[in-house]
Amino acid sequence: MPKLLSRAASSVILAWGWKRAAIALVAGALSSLAMAPFNAWPILFITFPVAVWLIDGAGAGKWRGVPAAAMAGWWFGFGYFVPGLYWIGNAFLVDADTFAWLLPAAVCGLPAYLALFTALGFGLARLLWDRGALRVVALATALTIAEWLRGHILTGFPWSAFGYALTEPLALAQSLSLIGIWGMTFIAVAVFASPAVLADDIADTRRRWLAPAAALGVLIAMAMFGGIRLQLTPTRLVDNVRLRIMQPNLQQDQRFNYAAKADVMQKYLTLSDRATGPNATGVRDVSLLIWPESAFPFFLAREPDALAQIADLLPKGTILLTGAVRPPEMPAGRRITRAYNSIYSIDHDGTLLSVYDKLHLVPFGEYLPYQDMMEKIGFVQLTKVQGGFLTGTARHNMELPNAPPLLPLICYEAIFPDEIDIRGPRPGWMLNLTNDGWFGNSTGPYQHLQQARMRAVEQGLPLVRAANTGISAVIDPVGRIVGELGLGVEGVLDATLPAKIPPTVYARVGELPAAVLVALSTMLVLLRRRTPTR
Repeated sequence: MPKLLSRAASSVILAWGWKRAAIALVAGALSSLAMAPFNAWPILFITFPVAVWLIDGAGAGKWRGVPAAAMAGWWFGFGYFVPGLYWIGNAFLVDADTFAWLLPAAVCGLPAYLALFTALGFGLARLLWDRGALRVVALATALTIAEWLRGHILTGFPWSAFGYALTEPLALAQSLSLIGIWGMTFIAVAVFASPAVLADDIADTRRRWLAPAAALGVLIAMAMFGGIRLQLTPTRLVDNVRLRIMQPNLQQDQRFNYAAKADVMQKYLTLSDRATGPNATGVRDVSLLIWPESAFPFFLAREPDALAQIADLLPKGTILLTGAVRPPEMPAGRRITRAYNSIYSIDHDGTLLSVYDKLHLVPFGEYLPYQDMMEKIGFVQLTKVQGGFLTGTARHNMELPNAPPLLPLICYEAIFPDEIDIRGPRPGWMLNLTNDGWFGNSTGPYQHLQQARMRAVEQGLPLVRAANTGISAVIDPVGRIVGELGLGVEGVLDATLPAKIPPTVYARVGELPAAVLVALSTMLVLLRRRTPTR
């Protein structure tokens, strides 16, 4: 086995030119299989050692091999993000006449940009590089820093961070409650890259088995911790709070067509009041009725007839939580050109009780960078809102008369772990309204659900998710899915609201454990790194 690994390592290390780029590209593409819905994370025990050997081989290049390592990292990242994010192209086919010509740029352009962060990680790792097992730690440190930057620079896009590879099975995901996704990214890279050490020369690494054995020990410890945590934390339910999630499975052209107003409302009302069992009485059985993101092809607050229909639907004591586009306050008669992407709570007499406006907007979907200039030359964002959506002022709990307060998250706000910065009163649950209908029957909705689900594990808060086309789900505070409506299913999901648990370590201290982990590993590598003359 060591000889076979040594031959494989040599072939990667000595590869140059297009062969080297192809090896990195294929390794990155295979790595995407570690994400939902495949969750084939053992593949990373092959692809991440290849990453180590690619950086080993960069040593023959100029400037200590940093440019060569960075280029290998770019190809690895490009290979990882193209199959991982291909589904974004579906959004450009919803209005194909307007946006189809941009599909190649979306499918390849975004991965090309995100791959710059992988290139940064490989290049930084090369600066810290050394022979022996510590170079695995150097790679974990560098890629964790690069991934954190990817999650924050230019509004951030931490989709499919490497740490998500260790979120299935659920027992492994429980470590998120301690170290968050960035700490999990460090562990994932170090664990999966460790087999590369088995191919080392005995003169460089005397105990070659030690690194993979330590990695196996870490996985076993994580599984044991997670198993115990799951065993000690059964799903508890909140008394007298019954949920109904309505999943309409509407096509995008209906959701943004004002002429379809009556049909959309009728479908929502009929579906919401559907009886789901022999003793069920429709919406009269529930405390909270939940509709998905931007549910209406009109401004709900300015449509009295729609509010009246909602009031007729809701019995006394039932609250509707729904996504809606909200116009800003402005003088009557003035043309509305911009709006908020919002969540309303509405009671049984049609009164708007509270509202939350989305804070973290989607670039090119809800606004354009340099909006005015881009519109002047003919560009529009996918939602076609002139001027782009308006940004909300602050994230805040939404108080409800018949249920614990909730923390609202619209669409991909749920993929940002630091968006859930609870400094005031702790909510009882999180509500994620989304519209994954943009992405069709693809891997995107599965990845979105998995990443939103991990926010529950991090915070120790249940998460309720309502999606237009799926996947809608009710998730308990340790990540168990206690109810689900699949992708492309029309229907309602009835469930009882899970109860929260005490704040996790991550909820209390945030990214501090991950930062300490990266800082200590950096110091270790710098202290132990051998110079070429030694």
